[in-house]
Amino acid sequence: MDSGASSQEQDIILETRHLTRVVDQGKTIVNDISLAVQRGETLALVGPSGAGKSSLLRLFNRLDEPSSGTVLLENVDYKTITPRDLRRRVGMVMQQAYLFPGTVTENITFGPRSRGEEVSSKRVDELLEHVHLGGYAQRDVSALSGGEAQRVSLARTLINNPQVLLLDEPTSALDETTRAGVEQLLNSVMHDQRLTNIIITHDMAQATRMANRVAVIEGGKLLRIGTVEEVLQNNAHA
Repeated sequence: MDSGASSQEQDIILETRHLTRVVDQGKTIVNDISLAVQRGETLALVGPSGAGKSSLLRLFNRLDEPSSGTVLLENVDYKTITPRDLRRRVGMVMQQAYLFPGTVTENITFGPRSRGEEVSSKRVDELLEHVHLGGYAQRDVSALSGGEAQRVSLARTLINNPQVLLLDEPTSALDETTRAGVEQLLNSVMHDQRLTNIIITHDMAQATRMANRVAVIEGGKLLRIGTVEEVLQNNAHA
């Protein structure tokens, strides 16, 4: 057996096998997608609006259920993992922050508190420093800007110590200056914590800046997957 190939297989943290989702009136929005994500890599999902990118992302942590196929997390079928545990291990940051009414601290500690875990104010302060919001612990979320709210949303996900981070166009609702700051923050968090990341973006330039590999989704199907250079070269010859 090729020891290099075996080592690479052991480094797969998340794998989809024939993942399919069919919705109303038999419409297939995710069509037989099989792919593997390596531990510590960032995979960008790109493609036109309505291609099925967000639908695929929502299947990774069972926000939606597949019609057929499955996902393996560290080689374990995710249907054997409770949804709460799965969503802690496979965290998601949405396009909109969707914060709860209350303070920044109340939002960040929501996940651990719902599991009966105490979170120290020191831990909250450290996390806020990490996402460049030092001193915001007791601020009401209604007073936050769009970029600040997205940083709180990221901190709320990170406090659960996820193994995989799902990002659904996390900068698309922000203005250009704020977008650049949040993207830079995401890149630093990804590398500092050696997270595995799957990010949806419409912007191939952003994919180039953030991702190791790109998966092109169209009509619910995986058209191609490879390095940014390979995909861009393929597109140029298409």
